Amino acid sequence: MSAQPALFFGHGSPLNALGGPFAEAWAEVGRAVGKPRGVVMVSAHWETNGLGVTAQPQPETIHDFGAFGPELHAMQYPAPGSPELARRVSELTGAIQTDAWGLDHGTWSVLAHVWPEADVPVVQLSLDRRLDAAGHLALARKLQPLRDEGIIIAGSGDFVHNLRTWKRAGGEAYDWAIRFNDAVKAALVRGDNQALVDWVDLAEDAQLSVPTDEHYLPLLYVAAQRREGDPVAFFNDSIEGGSISMTGVRIG
Repeated sequence: MSAQPALFFGHGSPLNALGGPFAEAWAEVGRAVGKPRGVVMVSAHWETNGLGVTAQPQPETIHDFGAFGPELHAMQYPAPGSPELARRVSELTGAIQTDAWGLDHGTWSVLAHVWPEADVPVVQLSLDRRLDAAGHLALARKLQPLRDEGIIIAGSGDFVHNLRTWKRAGGEAYDWAIRFNDAVKAALVRGDNQALVDWVDLAEDAQLSVPTDEHYLPLLYVAAQRREGDPVAFFNDSIEGGSISMTGVRIG
């Protein structure tokens, strides 16, 4: 069995779950990679003190947002969980197996298009707030054996995520957002994980692009999976509303 790729999704607004060009690109990713044995997803929207992994056979579809219409709140993504995969993740990382979470919108809004039949088992791994960026990268490396076991390691967030400066009506990307997005891509291409860990020094105005780090950290879990010879490709490479990067990454 060849190694599975690792994938990062810039998920943007929950409304992308309803379709559109970003969702179409996610669907194309799904067609390209096929169906793995399972997925370990690290989403920006599950932060914990301590490391957790979802372990229930049928995780709940969590609507962890407000101010959106009934169509979005009614969406369900009934993908199975995998107690077996959760146990394996726990073995590798020490994560506590839990049924206190399910699939949040960082996960299901994307995967509903990647695997619309909801037939690929999904577990979520939390963002342990006790860790700094280097700690997240080191933890992510412990997941590397899963790629050879038919498992895709995925992250969901946004390279650039500044809601304070977001233009609700749309508009051109801020220069600082473009610079940071490009700097992250360049670091990924050259395999410079240390630069990704030291994101504050990666580009001018980095702190405008990453005012809080929960949408950035899932990228480290994907970058950590790269092996010698793995290609790096990008999809949905654009910035919405001036300051939300939709850029996705495929490694391998």
